[in-house]
Amino acid sequence: MLQLILCNATFVRMPEQPDLRKLDARSLRGLAHPLRMELLSALRRNGPATASMLAERLGESSGATSYHLRQLATHGFVEDAPERGKGRERWWQVVNQGISMEEDLHQSSDPSVRGAAEVFLQELATQHGRELSAWLATRDQWFPAWSDHAMDLSDWELRMTPALSRELIGKIHELLRSYKDNEAAEDDPEAEQVRLHSHVFPITTERRKPQ
Repeated sequence: MLQLILCNATFVRMPEQPDLRKLDARSLRGLAHPLRMELLSALRRNGPATASMLAERLGESSGATSYHLRQLATHGFVEDAPERGKGRERWWQVVNQGISMEEDLHQSSDPSVRGAAEVFLQELATQHGRELSAWLATRDQWFPAWSDHAMDLSDWELRMTPALSRELIGKIHELLRSYKDNEAAEDDPEAEQVRLHSHVFPITTERRKPQ
């Protein structure tokens, strides 16, 4: 099973975890839209919001965000936030904190399912690029300790088999989970939410052309 933990926007092979929504062909097609994925990510990170709030945050029209929130609700990704729904505007919240996708969805015989999987994965990659660009554009607004010593823009190249690659991914995520279990205290004045992207993929070289 391939799992996508959209609260931190990763695409990884991991053990089953609680609070994950398993995608089927219908829900994948319902989610595979750039704005819907942005809306879902924004709600996961920032908590409940209205269509107008999300429109301002994402630079979209409230009509567009309202429509796509309703589509996400139809497919069970978002729901009403009952404790916030006392005003005229409808408040939305996420249903699950992560998503899992069966491997056979992006290998489906149905072209529409394969196309939805491609849109989904391409948008994840785009989100990662946007997030990194946003950090670089605003790094002078952070304390020097963050911009000077606590960021990483590294890339590594290793010769591996698919089995070794899966093993490496598992170890990376095991390490990340160990830090998740020992996060900084909420009242620590130096603590911030930190975003980590993990990309493991084969590349084309002169010695090896893709088949």
